[in-house]
Amino acid sequence: MSVFPDAGALRAPRSLDDLLLYRLSRAARAGSGMVTRMVEGGFGITRREWGMIGTLAEVGEITPSALAQRLDLDRVRTSRGLRSLTEKKLVERRQDTEDRREVHVRLSSSGRQLYRELFPRVASLNSELLDGIDAAHIDIFLQCLRRLEVRGTELSAQGVVPEKADRRAGGTRHHWPKRGG
Repeated sequence: MSVFPDAGALRAPRSLDDLLLYRLSRAARAGSGMVTRMVEGGFGITRREWGMIGTLAEVGEITPSALAQRLDLDRVRTSRGLRSLTEKKLVERRQDTEDRREVHVRLSSSGRQLYRELFPRVASLNSELLDGIDAAHIDIFLQCLRRLEVRGTELSAQGVVPEKADRRAGGTRHHWPKRGG
């Protein structure tokens, strides 16, 4: 790894290591890989399924659309994850009694048990990652993260990036977009 950037390098990046989102991604990968190994290797679920289980443990019953929105996932990925969790008997589906077209999902007793076993392990890893960082620095970090989330949402709403991924056509996996003349 190269020299860690300072504020000046982040504000005027000259290399990949100076890009804020690249550094955030590297930091997230450093810890999330361990969580992925834990949930996949130890519990037989994917990281995305773990997010769904955690959310369902917190909110109780919810519609798949509301779950997708809460997790910032598209409906197709949410549907696939819920189908897998239903097949694993970790999630139950219930048809709405008033609107038969609407479905609600919630954790099954097995799903609640898995959450009770897994959450303390993930929480412990979270604490280990923060070990050695002063509470004041963590508070500053959280303020910065919140500002980044707000600013990212603002920039996205302003449409500062006009390009769109064409995932229905396979995105860039199936074709390389032509540039220029």
